[in-house]
Amino acid sequence: MKNFGIILIVIGALMMAITGFNYVTKKEVLDLGKVSVNKSENHPVRWSPIVGGVLLIGGLALVLTNNRRKVF
Repeated sequence: MKNFGIILIVIGALMMAITGFNYVTKKEVLDLGKVSVNKSENHPVRWSPIVGGVLLIGGLALVLTNNRRKVF
């Protein structure tokens, strides 16, 4: 459980620092033999830094409670 908490901490910190990314797709609009027209479409992917904060706090809670509780 401690490893999962550390992973959540890292992902949450990255999501707070980087709030999104873009990816581009190319689409063929017109093809007239040797001449072709392509269109590039930009697709933004965004998320709230609050989600990263929740993951960060959840990961910290998992790491801290794992140190206190030992399962036999």
